[in-house]
Amino acid sequence: MIGLAIGAVVILYLIFIYNGLVKARQVKEEAWSGIDVQLKRRADLIPNLIETVKGYAAHEKGTLEEVIALRNKAQALPAGDVAGRAATEGMLSQALGKLFALAEAYPDLKANQNFSELQQSLESIEGEVQMARRYYNGAARDLNVKVESFPSNFIAGPFGFTKAAFFEITNEADRAVPVVKF
Repeated sequence: MIGLAIGAVVILYLIFIYNGLVKARQVKEEAWSGIDVQLKRRADLIPNLIETVKGYAAHEKGTLEEVIALRNKAQALPAGDVAGRAATEGMLSQALGKLFALAEAYPDLKANQNFSELQQSLESIEGEVQMARRYYNGAARDLNVKVESFPSNFIAGPFGFTKAAFFEITNEADRAVPVVKF
């Protein structure tokens, strides 16, 4: 009788651990979805920004093409490629920084209401991307702790739970403030 009770407690404990792992994985996936939504909003805004800048800075074609190419590359990556998306989005952020630095050299562009509104929208979205990234990284951390810690690591491996990648910038050049020379 006592053996049966102990067996039942162990089984319930294993179910509790498994359900905790499932919950952590779902929270991580929901958090990634939040990042994906914000990155999509940013990607949708970029073509409008490029069109506005084109009329004022046509000879800055290289910067415009770089932003477009990086936007397209970011959108072409698979949704689950956290490391690839982080690297590409970091490069895109740097290219957008160059684009906004160009506005300083073109007072008419800087004064353009449409450009100003697009810039404010993009800055707002960037803030939301940062919040979503922090939430995702927290969810990934929680899942990773459960996957690696005792005794849940004995359940995680056989049931296919793996560590989640963090959404972070790994290239130091992407962290640097863009330099624009005229």
